[in-house]
Amino acid sequence: MSRSTLRLTVAQALVRFLAAQYTERDGVRHRLIAGTWGIFGHGNVAGIGQALLEAGEDTMPFHQGRNEQAMVHAAVAHARQLDRLSAQAVTTSIGPGATNLVTGAALATVNRLPVLLLPGDYFATRAADPLLQQLEHPVEADLSVNDTLRPVSRYFDRITRPEALIPSALNAMRVLADPVETGAVTLALPQDVQAEAYDWPEEFFADRVWHVRRPAPDPAELAAAVEAVRGSRRPLIVAGGGIHHSEAEAALKAFVEATGIPVASTQAGKGSLRHDHPADLGGVGHTGTAVADDLARTADLVIGVGTRYTDFTTASATLFQEPGVRFVNLNVAAFDAHKLSARTLVADARAGLEALTQALAGHRVDTAYEAEYRAGKERWEQVVDAAFRADDEHAVPTQTQVLGALDAVVGDDDVVINAAGSLPGDLHKLWRARSPRQYHLEYGYSCMGYEIPAGIGVQQAAPGTPVWSLVGDGTYLMMPTEIVTAVQERLPVNLVLIQNHGYASIGGLSETVGGERFGTAYRYRAPDGTFTGDPLPVDLAANAASLGMDVLRAKTVRELRDALATARASDRPTCVYVETDPTPGAPGAEAWWDVPVAEVASREAATRARETYDRNVVDRRRHL
Repeated sequence: MSRSTLRLTVAQALVRFLAAQYTERDGVRHRLIAGTWGIFGHGNVAGIGQALLEAGEDTMPFHQGRNEQAMVHAAVAHARQLDRLSAQAVTTSIGPGATNLVTGAALATVNRLPVLLLPGDYFATRAADPLLQQLEHPVEADLSVNDTLRPVSRYFDRITRPEALIPSALNAMRVLADPVETGAVTLALPQDVQAEAYDWPEEFFADRVWHVRRPAPDPAELAAAVEAVRGSRRPLIVAGGGIHHSEAEAALKAFVEATGIPVASTQAGKGSLRHDHPADLGGVGHTGTAVADDLARTADLVIGVGTRYTDFTTASATLFQEPGVRFVNLNVAAFDAHKLSARTLVADARAGLEALTQALAGHRVDTAYEAEYRAGKERWEQVVDAAFRADDEHAVPTQTQVLGALDAVVGDDDVVINAAGSLPGDLHKLWRARSPRQYHLEYGYSCMGYEIPAGIGVQQAAPGTPVWSLVGDGTYLMMPTEIVTAVQERLPVNLVLIQNHGYASIGGLSETVGGERFGTAYRYRAPDGTFTGDPLPVDLAANAASLGMDVLRAKTVRELRDALATARASDRPTCVYVETDPTPGAPGAEAWWDVPVAEVASREAATRARETYDRNVVDRRRHL
């Protein structure tokens, strides 16, 4: 019996296949690959480029990027905004275009966020060898620069024959749609194979729906978790990003209101409860709040929900100090559930929380414990008020006063984006998240340059949503390129550009670990060769304007507040530029972070820093 086929190039077949892929969860269908970002070169222009042109915008929307890494950032932010149910593809040429993907791929995989990478590759036939931009290896002829993507991809394949695309494309979709496996997926496409024709079975292009499971907890694991909760006196929930990915915020709220157990959040989990909920204690760990960290030190049971337990969350294994502390980890991934020798509850976050709520019916923490954490929350709110408050509206704002001015302007559905520098710590301690998607911090990879392209990705995923990309001057100089894309696409991304003349965050860290802020200031060289001269005459606002943004310069707190309101009302990409008072406005760290200090040094600063390090490191423990 003959079957129907279509004769298409490999690139044409891939684009047609991607356009027919969907995810489905709770009866709601999403397009799995919602669009493709691309920068064209000789490695993809005649293959994927031609296929995208032939397919048309209705079949596969195309987005023009300026930097390959930035395109991945935009795609990742798009996927995060849509709870990992929809992703985007990124196509590049061979050579530097492909290797520029590596940082973005690492960010995606570290954060468990889906993105499909389609870099060009060398001729599979070796008809022309070596090619322009080819890396030659004397003993591995099948090696290409795309192999740098292997360790940062959850799935990798090189399509050296047309028919190999079928199983590989199906595996790629399986990984992208699986909440346990997801991350960066790479299909390396030799440029000759991209243009090669093949008779494809028509069923390859039929609509295909990938069901996103909500696995329920195992009864034995559930019973053990319930026993642990009932036996605890001071339980604490650590809410991670998995709550958002699972859309489990309502289930968490119901669980908390039924049991009275308080919630502290990781960077990815912040916003799991609204900031004004009585049980929301704010951030936890090195950049956490005093009330959250105090409770974490005395907790006898830590319930981790959808968290990876990074060193910032655990304060480098020094935070959870109660001698008998135990852990229950609810996570869809067994790999994460087993961390800290926990009792595991391997399940979808929403399904697991709902099962716990039902099984714990009638159980509630002691009223004295509730009163304790509520009083601590009230004290911390006073700290936030003080950090945000500006008594003199004509003064130059501090960084925390910038956040206070923004807090006064944003609506509940606005999205605030950040990734690196000193802002993540200030935001984790101080920001009052009003909705599940408002707080968008990429702190798994903490990648400078993420914020501006991420603003584009969020706006593509949620048109009409006010988006704020918060960057310092160091981050801005890393990757301002996608400002041009925002202008081209008429996406009203708001950029809050804070000028503090250098790497403020790492400068502060350098000072505490004996590095004396070496190499962290943006200044002229002094006569002694150090970078301690006058600030560089760099006008970043003028740079943003030259790339097409509307720019509002604010010198005082009042001007800043007015500029932010103007930006929010604008329908164009707008930059609010402010030079800040370097006076610290945020409270110091409430928990330690392990950055090893020189054990032997001739400079006094490093010697003193090592003494402090030795005092702190003794609190580090293994939970066995």
